[in-house]
Amino acid sequence: MKEMLRLYYDAELSMHKIARSINLSSGIIHKYITQLKANGITWPIPEGMSDEKLLSIAQTNSKEKVESIDFQSIHTELKRKGVTLQLLWEEYTEAGLLDISYSQLTRRYKAWRTKQPLSMRQNHKAGDKVFVDYSGQTFDIIDPDTNQVRTAQIFIGVLGASNYTYAEATWSQQLEDWIRSHIRMFDYFGGVTSLIVPDNLKSAIHKSCKYEPDANPTYAEFVRHYSTAVLPARPYKPKDKAKAEGGVLLVQRWILARLRNETFVGLDELNRAIRKLLKALNSKSFKKLPGSRQSLFEEIDKPALKPLPTVTFEYKHYKRVKVHVDYHFELERHFYSVPSQYIGEYLDIWYNNHVVEAFKSGKSLAMHIKSDLKGKHTTNKKHMPNSHRKQSQWSAERFINWGKSIGKHTQLVVAHLLKSRDHEEQAFRACLGLLSLAKKYSDEKLELACHYAIEHNIRSYRSVKSILNKELYLNIELNTIQSEPVLDHENIRGSRYYH
Repeated sequence: MKEMLRLYYDAELSMHKIARSINLSSGIIHKYITQLKANGITWPIPEGMSDEKLLSIAQTNSKEKVESIDFQSIHTELKRKGVTLQLLWEEYTEAGLLDISYSQLTRRYKAWRTKQPLSMRQNHKAGDKVFVDYSGQTFDIIDPDTNQVRTAQIFIGVLGASNYTYAEATWSQQLEDWIRSHIRMFDYFGGVTSLIVPDNLKSAIHKSCKYEPDANPTYAEFVRHYSTAVLPARPYKPKDKAKAEGGVLLVQRWILARLRNETFVGLDELNRAIRKLLKALNSKSFKKLPGSRQSLFEEIDKPALKPLPTVTFEYKHYKRVKVHVDYHFELERHFYSVPSQYIGEYLDIWYNNHVVEAFKSGKSLAMHIKSDLKGKHTTNKKHMPNSHRKQSQWSAERFINWGKSIGKHTQLVVAHLLKSRDHEEQAFRACLGLLSLAKKYSDEKLELACHYAIEHNIRSYRSVKSILNKELYLNIELNTIQSEPVLDHENIRGSRYYH
């Protein structure tokens, strides 16, 4: 909902372009915007309005049908870039706001307004679009870190109006390289276009995120930061990506072909050579038109570009996680706390090499310094549950009694796990994992494995699991250990240890 409103009011895109950008039908976009506008909600949204409330207002069904055509509204919409009467008729009809044919709408509108354009043409307006793609041709260079030959990918961007071209080499086509290439491209242009048109949106978005296959959150955040939008080239519509394909051919012929016999060490050296030839390519005069890409860019595209953001975009990774019973979530095998009331819920995690931040429905819940210590916990004491909440579902006493129901040695291992953490709640995850082994192997085998672990002074969940997997407990009889007195001390290993 927020992205839709931003693109409509801030980016001033037509409903048809918004629909393609965020992968919804234009009729739905029209319905949502009309419903929100009727309730006085524009952009930016009112302060304090929750995501749930915004969605509820937008999805409210209205059974009232427009009885008369609002030509003033249609006339206003036609002033937007690329909007036509044909497009508006399709949107209004799909949304159920019109029940007349296109020809009828045309005649009535002509009576109200003498003459207006009736079809949409693909005109590349100044500063409107940049077409981006990777060259199918790669370039072999020497990796300075390994001294081995490595393949570099070639990123290409072409402005729609002037054909002004940008190219650079990157190590991969992964999301981080993809976004950083966009950043350097806009810096090269000295401004931002209204739209980004990738050759295939799936390669840029769909395949980059496991949890949100329709829109990669990191890429969406980059697009918002630069106040632009993504308009994917439609499948089987070659005209949509003609600029990108033309730019690819130009770079291959005028840049990569000229560098084919040279050897480069590292991306920087190759990109310096590309930048030099790129300048020559953009300055080269057209054959059939006056001027060059450089002169057209200076005259047409550059004045129409949006300004670059004042704050540099900070690349962050995204992950969707579930909060465990110990009110921590796992990220790269380290555990970070959030307020305990979010136990069992899914959160949106944004992180880089320095900071980890957790969000729920757009609200920030916790921020931590990123840690590389595997298996450790970063806990904010304010996130710890109150004593009455600790006792309501999970508690140390409950885990100990659970272990006792399996056997005395299992109980000792559980007690050791609880004592091994700064806060006993941090051990709840390990206790759950340990006790769940009984379902897979049986209570008797878990008790034998815990006995083996105590005798050999190894009392972690992973150790007990390994003992069960390797069946190291087979020479221990259950009736024997049940009659033995249990002594729990870190230096007591038992007689079997020395056998």
